Amino acid sequence: MDIPILSILIFLPVVGALALLPVDRERPGIIKWTALSVATIELFASIPLWFHFDKTTASMQFVEKASWIPAWNIEYHLGIDGISILFILLSALVTILCILVSWNAIEKKRKEFFISLLLIEGAMIGVFCSLDLFLFYIFWEAMLIPMFLIIGVWGGPKRIYAAVKFFLYTLVGSLLMLVGIIILYQTGGHTFDILALSMQEFPFRLQMLLFWAFFAAFAVKVPMWPVHTWLPDAHTEAPAAGSVILAAILIKMGAYGFLRFSLPICPDASVAMMVPMIVLSIIAIVYGGIICLGQTDLKRLIAYSSVSHMGFVTLGIFSLNTQGMEGGILQMINHGIVTGALFLAVGMVYERTHTRRIEDYGGLASHMPIFAAFFMVFTLAAVGLPGTNGFVGEFLILLGSFVARSWAGVIAATGVIIGAAYMLWLYQRIFFNPANSKIIGLPDLDDREIVTLLPMLILILVVGIFPTLLLDYLHVSVAHLLAHVTGNTAGTGSNVGYLAEIAGGMKQILPHIHH
Repeated sequence: MDIPILSILIFLPVVGALALLPVDRERPGIIKWTALSVATIELFASIPLWFHFDKTTASMQFVEKASWIPAWNIEYHLGIDGISILFILLSALVTILCILVSWNAIEKKRKEFFISLLLIEGAMIGVFCSLDLFLFYIFWEAMLIPMFLIIGVWGGPKRIYAAVKFFLYTLVGSLLMLVGIIILYQTGGHTFDILALSMQEFPFRLQMLLFWAFFAAFAVKVPMWPVHTWLPDAHTEAPAAGSVILAAILIKMGAYGFLRFSLPICPDASVAMMVPMIVLSIIAIVYGGIICLGQTDLKRLIAYSSVSHMGFVTLGIFSLNTQGMEGGILQMINHGIVTGALFLAVGMVYERTHTRRIEDYGGLASHMPIFAAFFMVFTLAAVGLPGTNGFVGEFLILLGSFVARSWAGVIAATGVIIGAAYMLWLYQRIFFNPANSKIIGLPDLDDREIVTLLPMLILILVVGIFPTLLLDYLHVSVAHLLAHVTGNTAGTGSNVGYLAEIAGGMKQILPHIHH
């Protein structure tokens, strides 16, 4: 394709945001429909990526490159591979759903809110397309401002506290990453080119320094234990759209950073830090799940569940084998779909009741049966029921962790059990407990809300039944990355080889079960 499709996807939302500036605040219809139209055009503009992407190569595609600041060798360099393409498509879809769920929920400063949503969409896509470290850092920081505003202006009673905490945590991590970028520039031949830096062999001590500098930013964004405490506050106070963007896209950027920077640029350090990263991941899985069991706030429970689920993601990535890494990347997408859907649903019921306390609900199954049906599918996907997208990712991660370190797989598997406990208990309390007087007479989902939730439900089922629709995009890129990190290309074949991989993994698992 000769069309600069990536630049269009990055700057179309920015142009849409600028187009909203002169619109009169007293014309909310024009504001909302303009934002929705821009986001819809963005989604349709991203579809050619899906059909024109070559899944047989690990090379960057749709590449755009131009000199930007020659004095510092900074380039406007864009491109995507089989890993980043999925996040671009998810970002485009999620933005539309965020606009729809905010249609009536946002009543003050509507124009500024929808401008913030469009700006953050452009920055998110920019992060996934950037192949220049300086450009990446610009987009990485650009996300911070609109999300800070979304939480701080349109959030709940403690929105200022949550917004400042979010800002400080992410800013400190980003500054340490900036230090790492400067060190890379000085030691890597005065270039910010990510692909060129990935091909260089840095001394082990330097790799360790760079690994920890990038770890500071990526671990906070994931967020990994123990730098996770900003996430529950941000999720709890953010409006529904803010929570959805945080869950579906923003926290994925930390794990994406590990894949794009830490592993290819610091391969020896990544191998050396494999066990510590696995341990931190397991702590997040178990700790996040146990904390969920004690939550009384709907959004806070789902927020802590994200800590647990993202622990599975980092566990898969740092298993450093095909099954674990593909499962981790797939679970990033799946978690974005499922948890994004849960936050959309919570936002809809909160709009009716204005309470997030679980004890204020009960009996919703009889009063809002359509809502109950949607929420049941989302709950089962979060639990990892076979046939839903959540199962495929978790299975591959657990298989990969067993192959890497059997004890890690055993402990991580307990997180699945804990996850089933808190999600099913949550569903029982909300939908089947005796009805609370506050929910009697609540209207069920309207057409706009059904249309908002339906894409997520379809994706949960389609990816659960046909996971190769996404996995096929990952195979070659993951194989290339693993070969670079570990020098081992075994077991990185196509779907035919997957059966042999799974059988080999089961042979390693069964003796431990027997003992």
